[in-house]
Amino acid sequence: MHNSHNDILAYHDKKVTLHESGRREMRERRDTNRQRLKDGLRNEEEPTPSEFRSQGSYVHRTMVQQPNRDYDIDDGVYFWKEDLKGPNGGDKSPLDTKKMVRTALHNDRFNSEPEVRSNCVRVYYEAGYHVDIPVYRKIKTKNYWGEEEVHFEIAGTEWKKSDPEGVTNWFNNANQRLSPDSTNGRQLRRQVRLIKAFARSRESWQSRIASGFMITTLIVEESYYGKLDREDEALYYTMVHMRDRLNRYLEIAHPTVNGEYLTSGPTDGRCKFLREKLDWAITVLQVLFDSNCTREKALKAWDKVFDTSFFIGLYDDEPDNGKSGEDISILVKGSEHAAGQNPVDKRGGGRFA
Repeated sequence: MHNSHNDILAYHDKKVTLHESGRREMRERRDTNRQRLKDGLRNEEEPTPSEFRSQGSYVHRTMVQQPNRDYDIDDGVYFWKEDLKGPNGGDKSPLDTKKMVRTALHNDRFNSEPEVRSNCVRVYYEAGYHVDIPVYRKIKTKNYWGEEEVHFEIAGTEWKKSDPEGVTNWFNNANQRLSPDSTNGRQLRRQVRLIKAFARSRESWQSRIASGFMITTLIVEESYYGKLDREDEALYYTMVHMRDRLNRYLEIAHPTVNGEYLTSGPTDGRCKFLREKLDWAITVLQVLFDSNCTREKALKAWDKVFDTSFFIGLYDDEPDNGKSGEDISILVKGSEHAAGQNPVDKRGGGRFA
């Protein structure tokens, strides 16, 4: 396989991973949102949150750059079950709890009002950000030995058992255990970022392809191929393993909640779409295995996969690169941009732990 290790790392570092300035801006949005929620709940004489916990790609550090700045921060809010009571003393329903959070967050300065969604409350910002706030209740129980334990339930269509902290521990432990290196975030994390960037590389894909949590789970649990000092091989064979796994079956189990699935059934449309695009990308990258593959051909193949001109820019900037003007029409024929698209699959499910 043609060696594109340094090129893939350069693309990851410059165009994929979210830099600290972006994380800092989102962190400030998150903190402002938390204070707005606490103030709003107090003004409405509603319960005070027990705590907030960031989760998902923000805390996993697997967020990727978005040209349209359509970033989302997942920031859970937690209440004690006994504080969530309706007007007649019964337990507040998941929908009513989310409505309570939405009302507390409302601000006339927003162009779009906070929105109650299936598993969270979403707050939109003009800059392109949105903050997703999954709402949890905390339940105290006692185990067999009489020791107090705390369990969590998320407000979905019903109150459902959840393990948000477990997902964070699951990912961080896997990244440390499976990665062959310990620098630049470790390789497994970089591979998650790269494949999420591929999945979000075309705007027309974004509402149709598997979610970031689905992709992360598929990589960590069944598909990751680690290769020290060969980021390109790790990426290619992780994509192959993902495609092959989805060829066998499309369902993805939740990594920390037994019996829960991130997919909507055995024919999940988003996983089908991911499988289709992985298969296409793998076909494009076959040029890397040709005995006469040049650096120029390899870079143009990676450009096509990620829908960018970054890679060939590396080649154009190199002095004495021996450009030969090779015929690479095989790489541009039938561009993915021109490919026909299927109807949008808008089914939800499986974003939050």
